[in-house]
Formats: sequence, C-alpha cells, structure tokens
Amino acid sequence: MIHYQLQCEHGHGFDGWFRDSGSFDRQVETGLVVCPICNSPEVTRALMTPALGRGSRGKTLPRDDEPSTSHHAVDPAVPTLAPANPSPLATNAAPDKLRALLHRLRAEVESHCDYVGAGFAEEARRIHYGETKSHNIYGEATRDQAEALADEGIAFGVIPWLPPTDS
Repeated sequence: MIHYQLQCEHGHGFDGWFRDSGSFDRQVETGLVVCPICNSPEVTRALMTPALGRGSRGKTLPRDDEPSTSHHAVDPAVPTLAPANPSPLATNAAPDKLRALLHRLRAEVESHCDYVGAGFAEEARRIHYGETKSHNIYGEATRDQAEALADEGIAFGVIPWLPPTDS
C-alpha cells in the first residue's frame, strides 16, 4: 500500500491509500478519485515527506482481505462502499464538526441506499453491466474487491464509516 497526500485544482488537501502508483494513476484517469471538499476530479499528488521504513518491527499495513477504509468523496449517483470496521475518525481525535458531518453522511446513505452487505462488489457489477435495475447501494468489500471494481471502471465511492449515534 502507498499513502499519498493529494490536492485538487482548488488547493484542497487530503490523503488517500492506493495499492501502488499505477492504481492511483488508473483511478485518477477514470475519475474515481475526487476531492472530498469540492468533489473536483482534478486531483494530483501533493508534495510530501518520504515515509521511512521501520523494518519488520514497524507498523503493518492492512491485509488485502480487510475492508477498505480509503477516504474519498462520494458521488450520490454511484454505489457507496462503507467499510465494515469503523473509521479512526470515530475517536475523539477527529473534530466534533467533522464527526457530525460524517454522521449526517451515514444517515443520508442509510436512508437513500439499499444495504447489500458483503455482496457489494457483485451487486455493483450487476448494476454496472445492466444485469439489474440501477439503484443506490452501500455495503462492504475487501481491498482486492474494491481494486477489481476500479480496474473494471465501475464507479463507486469509499467513505469513512462512523458507528451510529443514539441521537
């Protein structure tokens, strides 16, 4: 996995994780990477400091069979992938305003999309290839499944998924 600091044409900065630089290039070319602030698809890598390896005792990256937790803006016209594990943004480290917006986003997705669970990748393919009527969906997929969808040119969004609130 590779971490990039990204920037849109309007100067908004955000980050993203990709399998490799080729995966980043393919996703940008097909419009799958968009600014989470203004939804602009004109995204480039921003200047960033290099990450130095820490050997086998350092941090480990998620396995390919774990749900994706990349943070990308969601186009309401495309299926939404919600990671199975709550986002690190669920902790108090995230500003209250950001958490409130993400809770609102979750409520909107849940009220306007059909939950398809772990069958997200298969249902997104059926919709993309016209095998089933187009409808808004959300669910979970592994990193490998998300990468395969992107490689096939199937548009979807990945959002940080906070646990539901009681209010």
